[in-house]
Amino acid sequence: MRILILTQYFIPETGAPQSRLLQWAKQLSKKGATVEVLTAMPNYPEMKIHPAYRGKFSLTEEIGGIKIHRAWIYTGSGKGILPRLVNYFSFVFTSLLMGMFGTGKFDYVFCESPPLFLGITAYILKVIKGARLIFNVSDLWPESAEKLGLVTNRYFLGMAAYLERFLYRKSFLITGQTRGIVSNITSRFPQKNVFWFKNGADAAELESIENDPCLREKLGFNADDFLLLYAGILGHAQGLEVLLQAAKQLSSKPAIKFLIMGSGPEKEKLVRMKEAESLGNVFFFDSRPKTEVIPYIHASDAALIPLKRLDLFKGAIPSKIFENLALKKPILLGVEGEAKELLIETGKAGLAFVPEDAADLTSRVLYMYTHPQERKQFGINGYEYLQKEFNPEIIVNEFWNLINA
Repeated sequence: MRILILTQYFIPETGAPQSRLLQWAKQLSKKGATVEVLTAMPNYPEMKIHPAYRGKFSLTEEIGGIKIHRAWIYTGSGKGILPRLVNYFSFVFTSLLMGMFGTGKFDYVFCESPPLFLGITAYILKVIKGARLIFNVSDLWPESAEKLGLVTNRYFLGMAAYLERFLYRKSFLITGQTRGIVSNITSRFPQKNVFWFKNGADAAELESIENDPCLREKLGFNADDFLLLYAGILGHAQGLEVLLQAAKQLSSKPAIKFLIMGSGPEKEKLVRMKEAESLGNVFFFDSRPKTEVIPYIHASDAALIPLKRLDLFKGAIPSKIFENLALKKPILLGVEGEAKELLIETGKAGLAFVPEDAADLTSRVLYMYTHPQERKQFGINGYEYLQKEFNPEIIVNEFWNLINA
């Protein structure tokens, strides 16, 4: 079986799709599939082509035993909708060229969405190569863009919704990262096969990444400091202001410190907020490759997982959760709905707080800070729940059996 994974985002970039897709590709290869990836030159989230890839229109390389085909992408720095569309459609065009002339035949084209527009390339390649289309939805688009206020043009939203329906209809199989996504699509397209392709983490692989036991000391923190880590995109959806608001309320507890690692459109605003409030208990760190993030998770005492309080996110499970569970770190979860039900109420992996509610987050931080034994048990619970429900080998095996059936 030959599978082409089509995605705009891939390793060495940091992020959920990047890590997840490489993980899946490796697991499918172990099953005997020939897996190749068609992706863009690495640029996310800084929107700058990584130095080793600059000045190239296309190239083919190998990562973790997987053949990777890369094509040029426009990476302008503008923040409006037009530069973003040029970014998306530039890769639609170059990936189509690379897919047509730089790759061979495939049985399946597995397309990662968003961006939704990459489905255009996927559909054309499906037709040309006589393959079946598997459309993977990690975020409901354009619904999420509309509800977050990122896109307001009604004509554009209507065209995007038409494209979404077209791609779902033309797919052999639709997969989604959460039960909420699967339920949404199933309710609208009951005749389609929809599979819950869970996120997860390989605990053994993460444990094998070199750790730095002296990192806390190198960063200037004491052994008895209580370090709360957020590591991920600093974007609109995360509602990260709540972390700084809670930090202000906890300023009388100097041992409690908030570490915020990553890049994104909201970073400048958050840094200004820290400076305006003179928050000495908030520390910003630049985005790092996954192998360099892991030591920070080891060094932290708990993970912060916030999102905005929107109905849209009641079906969301932020992927950064799983790396923390794999390393036995308790979580402070500011997400309602599916994530809370699975990871807090069932998995007992930490404490939940009301999204965007700084007072509630403050109370949960204080509880976790003052209950170290319970905090340790949360970490153990989360690890065991991960191994049972979100083990990548088991997840990919279910997917493999499905497409072979």
